[in-house]
Parts: sequence; structure tokens; C-alpha cells
Amino acid sequence: MAEIKIQNFQKPEDIESESFRIIDSEVPEPRLFSGAKWEIVRRMIHTTADFELLELVRFQKGAVESGVAALKNGATIVTDTEMAKRGMPVRRLDPLGCTVHCLINDKRVVERAQREGITRAKAAVDVAVAEVKPEIYVVGNAPTALIRLVEHIDNGVVSPALVVGMPVGFVNAAESKALLMSKSIPYISIEGRKGGSALAACVINAMAVMAL
Repeated sequence: MAEIKIQNFQKPEDIESESFRIIDSEVPEPRLFSGAKWEIVRRMIHTTADFELLELVRFQKGAVESGVAALKNGATIVTDTEMAKRGMPVRRLDPLGCTVHCLINDKRVVERAQREGITRAKAAVDVAVAEVKPEIYVVGNAPTALIRLVEHIDNGVVSPALVVGMPVGFVNAAESKALLMSKSIPYISIEGRKGGSALAACVINAMAVMAL
């Protein structure tokens, strides 16, 4: 049996730095992504340990620049899950004046979903568009939320600075992302079924570091 070597890192920042070093060493130059896009994709790989993302992540032209500019201007961010909200730490967003909201358990959302017979994720988008008016939308779980958001964009109701669209799963997850990527919307997304709240949140983390 091979010897198991445990690395002795005590500080979180040292662990993160070593993780990025390992990722860089396993994805040698030339890379498919560079600059700001690589910083985002690298953090996505760091979050998931999934190198297949190198082949799946998609950026609409200008999306990174638009998102970073919005963060620098103190963007309001809405996400579809509490997990994604918690994945965007205040230590990075507070200095920028940004706020993050998740409306999935909001009384207005619950009542709207019951009244209209729709998912709370879809109702949350309706409330966000009408009342919160965020510059950035982060969808990591619910395809119904992303589909509803695209409908509002198509109807000219909202024009976000950035959509991070990464629903995960088997029912309409890939399809909702394909719908997003068929539009001229500033988006960062993933082809296929992969995604998730942690992955969507880490995109904002990476961009907040750039904005700072």
C-alpha cells in the first residue's frame, strides 16, 4: 500500500492558494480560457474538483466585464437558494456595497406561488423583477426560475447586467441553460446537466475578487 502523505496547512488562505497551484499545474498552458475568464473557471474547478468544466463553461461576450462593473457599483443580487446566498460571503461583497437576496421563503413569494399554482422559484423571480429589481441574477438550482427570468427578459421587463445560470439536475436543467445561451444576454453558464448553488455562488466570488 502506498504511503499516504498529508499536507500540513493550517490557514484557509494557504489551503486555497495550494489548491489553485495544483489546478494550474494540472491545466497547463495553453488554456482554453485566459485572464478573467480563467480566474472564474479556476474557482469553479476549485469548488467542485471537476475538470470537465473546462469543456462546459460558456461566457456571453462582455458578460464578465458587465458583471464586474455592476459589482463595483454596488449591485443588488438575487439568487434562487439560501445555499447560494450563503456561498457569497459578505467579506467580499460588503466592501463593494453589494447586497444578496433570496426570496424563496418570502411571504409574498409563498402566497403568489399558491395563488397562481406555480413553483416558488418561479414566483420568486416575479417578485424580484417587480420589487427588488436586481442587477445580477444567480440561478444554481431551479430551471423554472431561469426559464421565467428569460421570459421577463424577452418581454423587455428586465435587462440584467449579468445572469449566472447554472441549474443542476435532470428535468429542464440543460434545457433552461440552452434557452439562456440562445439569447443576447450577459450570461455565464454551463452546458448540460451540471451546476448547483455552490458553483453559481463561486462565480460571484471570483468576480468580487476582481472588483475589489
